[in-house]
Order: sequence, then C-alpha cells, then structure tokens
Amino acid sequence: MLTHLAVAIADGATRVTDIDVLGRQPAVFGAVASVATTWRTLEALDASAQDAVGRARAAARRRAWAAGLDPGFYVVDIDGTLVTAHSEKEGAAPTYKRGFGFYPLLAFLDATGEPLAGLLRPGNAGSGTAADHVTVLDAALAQLPVDPHAQEVIVRADSAGCSHAFLDHCGTQGVRFIVGHPFPEDLAAQVIGARGIRWIPALTADGTAERDVGEVAEFTARVDRTGWPPGSRVIVRREIPHPGAQLRFTDVHGYRYQVCLTNLETPDIAFLEALYRGRGRCEQAIRDLKATGLTHLPSAGFAFNQAWLTAVLLAGDLLAWTRGLLLTGALRRATAPRLRYTLLHTAGRLVRSARRTTVRLPWTWPWAEALCGAFTRCARLAAAIP
Repeated sequence: MLTHLAVAIADGATRVTDIDVLGRQPAVFGAVASVATTWRTLEALDASAQDAVGRARAAARRRAWAAGLDPGFYVVDIDGTLVTAHSEKEGAAPTYKRGFGFYPLLAFLDATGEPLAGLLRPGNAGSGTAADHVTVLDAALAQLPVDPHAQEVIVRADSAGCSHAFLDHCGTQGVRFIVGHPFPEDLAAQVIGARGIRWIPALTADGTAERDVGEVAEFTARVDRTGWPPGSRVIVRREIPHPGAQLRFTDVHGYRYQVCLTNLETPDIAFLEALYRGRGRCEQAIRDLKATGLTHLPSAGFAFNQAWLTAVLLAGDLLAWTRGLLLTGALRRATAPRLRYTLLHTAGRLVRSARRTTVRLPWTWPWAEALCGAFTRCARLAAAIP
C-alpha cells in the first residue's frame, strides 16, 4: 500500500485522496489501495513499522545500485528546510523566518539525488541541534549499501552541522566531514588581518576550471581548533561579491569570506573548497522533494505527517532511480516537475491483441523516443533480477 502511495506521490499527488488517480485506471495500474485503506496504513506506520520500511528501502537500494546506480563516490548532504502550515497542525510552530509550520531535516546522496532520510520537526526546532543531525545521519548511513569503515563516506552540511557532538559522532561512524564554520568577529579579525597567506584560485563547482573571482587558503595552523576532532582543518575562501550583493562588516578590501571545517586529508584545498560549495546541489534536491509531496502535509496529527514524509522519501527514491537507471541525456538531470510533464503524464492508448498489451504513443510527442527507451531499459532490468 505504501508502494501505491509512493507511485502516486511521484506522479504528483499532494494528498491521500489523490491515490484515486491510480485506482480509477486499473488497466494501467492494476488493483490499487483505496483512500480509506491508504489512510489506515499511514496511521499504522509506528516506529516499528518505520524501521521495517527503512530496511525494505535499503534492500531496494542495494538492487538499484547493483543494476548500475552505484556512483562510487559517496557524499551525504544534510540540510533543513521550512514547510509552511496553513492550519493548526500538531507540531506546527513559528519559524525563524517568521513563518508558521515545520522544519524537517533531510539527508540526500549528492551523486544520485536519492533522499536517504528525513526527520519531521516543529517549526521552532533549532538549526544546529546535534541530536537531530545524529539521528538523520544514522538513518542515512543505514540506507547506504556501503560500509563507511571500509569505503570513504563524506557528510556535508552548512554551519548548522558544525557542532562538537555531531562531528564526534561522524568519527565514531567512520564518516569524514566537511561542514560550514561560523565566522564570528574574532575569527574574522584573524583571517582578514593575516599576513603571508598563500591564496590560490578557487575552482568551479564541478572542479573543471579556475574561478576568476575567488581564492582559497588554508588557515589550520592559525586558528584555535581545541575540542574539534583530530585532523580537523580550516579552509577559507574569499571572493568578490556579485554586483548588487548586500555587504557585511566582514566584507573588507572588496572580498567576502566563507570558512569550512573538514577532516579530509587531501592536500588540494581548492578541491576541498569546491567540494563544500557543491552543497548547493542539495537545494535542488530539496526543491524536487518539495515538488513531490513534502509541502503538503495532509493531517493534523504529527505522527501521521511523519508517515507521509516516509512515503515522500519513497517517491523521491523512485524518481531518482528512474533518472539514474532508465534515462539518458538531459532528462537524466531533469527536475521532478519536468519528468512529469515530459514522461509520466504522456497520453497513450492501450491496445490488446494476441494476448499482448501494447501502449501506443503519439509519434508527434517530443519525448516519445525517450519514453520508449526507458520502458525498454526497465524491461531488461526486470528480466535480469533473479
């Protein structure tokens, strides 16, 4: 039943009743759970059931990676996002942006866009709550088919993840980290007033070229790292703000500064800084998840909405696996709304002949060839599964 709901959410459903879109098309989807049954399923999704769903997701992910999705480079992004509530829901509270709603904490795998874990939190939850980051990291690692103690796994976060408890836990789990570091006045004075620093050109986010507006340098030896995990390093970037940017008191000599903390050992600090800046891709993953049911928490009950978030994560997995295993070219990087517009909502005709069912697509549809190719690859993968 959760699978039925996940398919509906991946297709654009924003409420439980939208599962009727699948249920009213039995020729395409077969027998689908009713609205009442789906509602009862979400109500029954307690902590024990959530654990079982997590194990099932991890098993499905292992099969997807074995089919060719394994990226070979594992960076887990953890970030929070605000979800507005338009009515009095359990757990809804004022947010730091003067809104009202929830503040879920999410984890994504950067290379594939898979949503690994999510924790629904009240709107007034703290941005840097270490216990929540630990919970989400552990749930995300449980989803990965790799052992962090055997293969390098990197967790990436903004300054909300820069806490002693969270980074110490990363070490316990065998995970490397690269997180944003606050830039208070004392650190700003050290960085801005430093002399004899060797600045080198920063790289673009994909690491293929040098940027002409930014430079990076290592300040590890000049900053007090007492209490941070062994091997922690401090990397600073300075860049010229874009035209029209609102300047801050630390933007001196025409530069804006940003600091990150990492225990990665590579000597290439330009690569490390570009790796941290790649955290921006997490924003796209969050936008995709918000376009896949996250912004429409359907119930007044907090536990029910957490169960809905679990179904949203399942739907995000389905879309990520569709992109990574079945599509090529630009569609492999398409957003969730574009996938729906170009592929999932394509009109077709079911034709039955000689005990076979065929889907006929309009030859004028611009993405008909891509859709046929996706069906072909899906059939091959299904045939290869033991």
